[in-house]
Amino acid sequence: MATKLFSPLTIKNITLKNRIAISPMCQYSAVDGFANDWHLVHLGSRATGGAGLIIQEATAVSPEARISPADLGIWKDEHIEKLKQINAFIVSQNSIPGIQLAHAGRKASVSAPWLGNKKLDFAQGGWQTVAPSTIPYHDNEPFLPEALDKNGIQKVISDFKTATKRVVEAGYQVVEIHAAHGYLLHQFLSPLTNVRTDEYGGSFENRIRFTLEIVEAVQSEWPSDLPLLVRISATDWAENGWNPEESVQLSKILKEKGVDLIDVSSGGLVSHQKITLGPGYQVPFAEKVKQEAGISTGAVGLITEAKQAEEILNNSQADLILFARESLRNPNLPLDFAKELNDDIQWPKQYERAKL
Repeated sequence: MATKLFSPLTIKNITLKNRIAISPMCQYSAVDGFANDWHLVHLGSRATGGAGLIIQEATAVSPEARISPADLGIWKDEHIEKLKQINAFIVSQNSIPGIQLAHAGRKASVSAPWLGNKKLDFAQGGWQTVAPSTIPYHDNEPFLPEALDKNGIQKVISDFKTATKRVVEAGYQVVEIHAAHGYLLHQFLSPLTNVRTDEYGGSFENRIRFTLEIVEAVQSEWPSDLPLLVRISATDWAENGWNPEESVQLSKILKEKGVDLIDVSSGGLVSHQKITLGPGYQVPFAEKVKQEAGISTGAVGLITEAKQAEEILNNSQADLILFARESLRNPNLPLDFAKELNDDIQWPKQYERAKL
């Protein structure tokens, strides 16, 4: 039986074999930004598991852009070799390798989750964080983020540009710009974290300026026939914050600028956010952006079942379903979903004898 979930999706010159994408998920397993065999097996197993698109975790465009000291990076040429190997394996499994380019801003310089996710001071190997304004994420942090001046802003834009050049060399076929979850671009978008009085703060037009400049910098190095995605948080889940209406407005502009798909998440900006959780709780945001901005969207957030994913696509709420935690629990999620939906898909030949 043909299903929407296992129908192909063509974006620019790339065709995904199905509508299942693996969300970028930090592994906190790199040293000095370098990928290793953990990343090869983690990402590679999701490719053998049948996903159409594998998006590599938030990958830092500079050392200070990392969330933790153990994040992946793409700020130097030496990072490329291992990433190339991983991407070649993903392609060999008839899947598409993607990467999320990121800068953590004020949420940088923290330990890995299993080490407490604590802000690291300089003695612990931490570093000076940057942000649009000197507002920390938590009140009791050991140091304040430094507000980026014009030179600092230009450096970040330049870092995204040179990172994209390496992305091309490493063989990625999809690039996603991370403007969500309270990281640097999102910090500029929201009036809760951006109280600047220059051309990067205040009005909606000023607050989106930095994100648009990053998009332009990435496009200057990224092939125009390959997909460009932007991940946004549709709402801050906090009073007077970034909201769904602004998300639609931004998405319209991004579409005009040549962005192909908006990966619609939410939250992550402020510690006092109040999120109402439930199955598919973020899907209405993806639907709103898709319908009102007229751009393709990806849906995320407590989507755990095949029928649920199929329904989202059939109801035209999104064009792509991104799985995170459910994929960590089951790398072979697409194979299981196909069986559940009674859709016959190709398994890796090495696994075919296990197909029922």
